[in-house]
Amino acid sequence: MVHMLLQVQDAQTAIDVAKSTNALLGAGIGLGLAAIGAGIGVGLIGSRATEAIARQPQAAGQIQGAMILTAALVEGVALVACVFALLFKLIK
Repeated sequence: MVHMLLQVQDAQTAIDVAKSTNALLGAGIGLGLAAIGAGIGVGLIGSRATEAIARQPQAAGQIQGAMILTAALVEGVALVACVFALLFKLIK
């Protein structure tokens, strides 16, 4: 009977370790995807803004303003994604 109880406790420990490992894996993947997505997004915004300024130099001020606002929104979403990934890590 004691041997079976030890096996159940070991199984519970194994389940807790698996949950913790999966939480860390999910947090790492989430952080990586958020960073990659934000980098790609800001890069595309910058390239499109550069092309737009090259086509219409007189509208450079408006284009730059819109580019900075959009880049800030993209970075905000990436920051929220990173916070959620860290919360998943802490909550397990």
